[in-house]
Formats: sequence, C-alpha cells, structure tokens
Amino acid sequence: MNRTVAVIGGGYGGAAVAKALDEETDVVLIDPKDAFVHAAGALRALVEPDWAGHIFFPYDTLLRRGAVRRERAVAVDPGGVTLASGERIAADYLVLATGSDYPFPAKMDTDLSARALERIRAAHAELAAAERVLIVGAGPVGLELSGEIKAVWPDKHVIITDPADHLVPGFLPELREDLHRQLDGLGVELRLGATLTEQPPAEPGRTKSFTVATDGGELSADIWFRCYGVHINGDYLADGRVAARTPRGQVRVTEALNVEGHERVYALGDITDLAEAKMAAHAMKHAEVVARNILAQVRGERPTAAYRPSPVPSVLLPLGPGGGVGQMSTPDGPVVLPASAVSEYKGVDLFTGRFAALFNIADSR
Repeated sequence: MNRTVAVIGGGYGGAAVAKALDEETDVVLIDPKDAFVHAAGALRALVEPDWAGHIFFPYDTLLRRGAVRRERAVAVDPGGVTLASGERIAADYLVLATGSDYPFPAKMDTDLSARALERIRAAHAELAAAERVLIVGAGPVGLELSGEIKAVWPDKHVIITDPADHLVPGFLPELREDLHRQLDGLGVELRLGATLTEQPPAEPGRTKSFTVATDGGELSADIWFRCYGVHINGDYLADGRVAARTPRGQVRVTEALNVEGHERVYALGDITDLAEAKMAAHAMKHAEVVARNILAQVRGERPTAAYRPSPVPSVLLPLGPGGGVGQMSTPDGPVVLPASAVSEYKGVDLFTGRFAALFNIADSR
C-alpha cells in the first residue's frame, strides 16, 4: 500500500525529494509558486535578461504520479498539513523543505514567474543606466553579483562594502588570495571593515545617484543592491506542534534528518539547524538521505541513511562565466580550485542543465 508524503516547499531539496519518492509513494508537493526558481542563476538573469527564462522550471513536469498543490502551508501536525485555504492534507510522512527568503535579485520576491521576469527586466534596465554600483554585503552573493556585473559591463565602477574585515572566512588563505587577485583584476573596489551609517535613499535596484556615509568615509553610487539578510521560512511551525524553532528560526534534526522527536517528520535545507553553509548542493544531499529513509520505512525496513556535515567547507563561487574561486573537500584535505575549474563546473551554465534534467525538460530555451 502506498503511503502519502507531504513535501512542504518546492525548492532545491523539496523538488529533489519529491521526485525521488514519486515512484513508490503518493507525493503531494506544496508550494505557492507557479514554477521552481533556480536561484543560483538569478544574478546572471539580472545582467542578461534574455537568459532569465533558464531559471524557471514548471512544476507540472516534475512528477509522474504525484500531485503539486500551489498553496501555502499555514500549520502542520504529525499527521498532516493545513493550507491557507483551510484544507487539511493528511499524510503519513512530512518533509519540511521551505527554505529561506533573501533580498531580490538573489531570490525572487513574488510567487508568479511572469511577475518575476518583469522584475528582472526592470532591474536590468535600471542597472544598465547606472555608472557606479554599490553592493552592500561581501558574502558569496555580493561577490558573485560583482562578477556578473563586470562580465557584462567591465567599465562600471562596482563597490562592495561590508563590516567584516576579511572575505570568505573559514576557507584556505590561497582561495582568499586568489579571490582578491581576481576582484582587483576586474576593478572591483572593496571597502571591508566599513558599515553604512545610513541606508541609501533609493530602493535597492532603482537608479538614483546618492552619497552615503560609512564609518570609513563617504561613498557615492547611482544604484545599490542589498546582499545580506536571510529569513528562514518557518511561520507554519509557530504553534510548536511539530517543532520548537531555534532563535534563528530553524528546527533541530537528527543524523537521519528526522525532526527531533518524530520518526515520520523530516526536514532538509535551510530550515535545519545543521552546522554548515546553507547551499543548494547541501539541500539536495539532504534530499537523498530523506528519500532513502522514507522509502525504507515504506518498505518495512529500518532507515539507516545518515547525514553528517563536512568539517571542511566547500564552495563554488563564480565571478562571471569565466572567473571565480572554489574549494572542495578531498580525502587528503581541502583543495583550492582554479578559475578554469570553477567556470567548467558551474560558471558557464550555473547548473541549468542539471535542473532541466530534474524537471524532465529539454533546456533549449
């Protein structure tokens, strides 16, 4: 007898686990969006709007047997999900995969793909008209955005500011040195250890010349982008019936990726309290573990799959299609990747082909 699995959230991990369970369970994938958004390609879409169609994949091609419900979950209990419409979906297993929000353009701020495309094109026009660009936040998103801008408009003056004194802490010094070298070569101005003492007067992504003060002096730009501020999507857990959230809004999980205290409730991706960077690649590895354990339970077997975060951080950080830095974990320790390898692995197509395969479509758009 098939078992019903409700997967709440159709992002990287949610889509992957739903597809992995589709053949042997009755999957219900719940997400308010009308399409999966490949967020890793969003910054490329900003600078090349003709490429933006590559980051949206319709959910109706993902599953062969299962159902996709375009709804928002407002509450969960160990036996099911309550939707914003008031409907309750009973389920034998739950997978919490609601991820996180992040400022546009790194993530979309609308559930409608057509509206998201309009936002991308409008922001592109604003960016194209600007000569000086301020990026607030020197994490991977801000750095990647600077590389994408420079790849299309090498003469734009790009400034990155961040209160931290160092880029990408926790990675090998060689990676940091190569990153600084490439940013210098692109002409990106770094202002580390500097905090804005006021917010720019215009909305992010809107062209309006301004000068703002920092604790390290003034800076001027024509447009700015906010590249910081993650918000975990977990409001549907507010009543505590399934999990008490941590101060960061996450849930505690076991090595099997069960939500603590529940054998049939799992969590994956950004909503977990795992001590690792919140990356799409990690969410998809979580999905493999969750799928294996649920399938074992459905078959009457003991679930044995476990997930243990790597003690060595990994990253693929493109700086446009041809540049970037990377670090990978190997049995002999961490290895720094050259820009050519980062470009080959990720920078050229940002994994769009991989997601076309996941969603059973030919990516010829």
